[in-house]
Amino acid sequence: MAPIFWKFDNIVFDYSPYTAVAICILLALAYVGSLYVWTSTRKSRDHPETIKLRFVRVTIVCALVIPFLWLCGTKSHSVKARILFTWLGLRFKGFITATVLPLILTMVLFMGPLTLHYLDGIFRIYRDPQYWLSNLKNIIWLRNHVVAPISEEFIFRACMLPILVPSFGETWSIIVCPLAFGIAHLHHLHEKIRDGVDLKMALMNSLIQFSYTSVFGAYSAYIFLRTDHLVAPVIVHAFCNHMGLPNFQEVFAHSAPKRYYLMISFVVGLLLWSQLLIPFTNPALYSNDLYFSM
Repeated sequence: MAPIFWKFDNIVFDYSPYTAVAICILLALAYVGSLYVWTSTRKSRDHPETIKLRFVRVTIVCALVIPFLWLCGTKSHSVKARILFTWLGLRFKGFITATVLPLILTMVLFMGPLTLHYLDGIFRIYRDPQYWLSNLKNIIWLRNHVVAPISEEFIFRACMLPILVPSFGETWSIIVCPLAFGIAHLHHLHEKIRDGVDLKMALMNSLIQFSYTSVFGAYSAYIFLRTDHLVAPVIVHAFCNHMGLPNFQEVFAHSAPKRYYLMISFVVGLLLWSQLLIPFTNPALYSNDLYFSM
């Protein structure tokens, strides 16, 4: 009887660059395609029924991808071979560290926006239990902060990077992988046009979205490869979705000296993040002997 993936056989992924990219494109198409199968064109992406159906579909896709990836692997006894769940970043060693350090690192990068939240009094609502209870009942909030980060990081990082790294190496995989993530978000162009947004404006918005999702995708891919933990990019993704893009206009809306404090916090956050990036993602902290050591 042929072995099955839950017997924890050690496997490797060994594909040509073209085949590896083709598999990643297939994964991206499966994920994005699941968002539109049997979807009513009359209902927006924020309609509760649309969101619930998409929750079910992406869950099914993520579940089906696991045996698909196992079939893509080759059973091996080499030192590079691991069980499938290790390739996917689903493991216990280093888990707590992976939930904390990458988030702290990203919060340092967002020092400016967080300082803005503090000065504007937004931090007060985070201390209110009702804020969290109401959000947990809000299906749009759940999509943006729970389902989207988990499903997107699983498909676009945990599933694609194990395929890409043996073919491209870590550095090039960090560059290639986000392109699929950015292109996958271009499906919002169709939704904007369908909702009546001017074509030129929709194209501009989609280009901007492609740019920042690709940049974030590279950062998220780096975090995943340095930690070999899915939870790390998931939490970072959820935090970034919550914060959104920095609003520099709000900085200049403040009068001195607050404006100067904010400007300094943006610069200090970026500089401090650049210094902490490597030590905070040291693979040894996460018991990661898979990536950056192949």
